Amino acid sequence: MTIEWRYTVQQELGVLSLAGFLGGDALGRFTGAVGWAVARGTGPVVLDLSRLRGWSAGGQLAVTEAAHRLRAAGRSLELAAIPADGSLVPADGSLVPAGEGPAIPVHCDLDAAFAAHLDAGAEQRAWRSDAWPSE
Repeated sequence: MTIEWRYTVQQELGVLSLAGFLGGDALGRFTGAVGWAVARGTGPVVLDLSRLRGWSAGGQLAVTEAAHRLRAAGRSLELAAIPADGSLVPADGSLVPAGEGPAIPVHCDLDAAFAAHLDAGAEQRAWRSDAWPSE
């Protein structure tokens, strides 16, 4: 099983939404979606996981690698609505990758992520994979 993705830009805030399961079969597609986000924005990227059914250890590592990739591009990664098990979130609410790397802020949902970026909200552009679930 793989994932579907949608990337939306609202002013300088990018939102990469995932649907499905982020496991070994989905890592290539996820890496490609992150590359799409890197190439099409300049501000922070919020990884919206509200439609994600779960993630494997490899999926969690891919999220950490995405944070490093975005940091190298001068951008940051934030998470919204992580899978229900919450296994990656420490008490302070940030995801801290293993080793030297950027902390990844975690928001309880997408609205909280938008609230943290008060300027986000006006102009919106969106892209998605072919089988993205309809609203």
